[in-house]
Amino acid sequence: MPDKRIVSYHLSRLQDKSPDIRLKAIHELGLIGDPEALDALQEVFRTDSNPDIRKAAQEAGRAIFLKQRAQSV
Repeated sequence: MPDKRIVSYHLSRLQDKSPDIRLKAIHELGLIGDPEALDALQEVFRTDSNPDIRKAAQEAGRAIFLKQRAQSV
């Protein structure tokens, strides 16, 4: 079970002004794989002005979703 404090930390970093920090947060959330991050990643995908960040959020969200689905089978 992922540490919720770490997940919360990375979720808060999704709002950072720096694209590099947002990308790192997305990457970390994808590695952690906590489904709690899905809504925030979806929001980043829909609203971030940077296309690289939108793509990373989409990929991380997809990875988390697929991991979650595989665990529930």
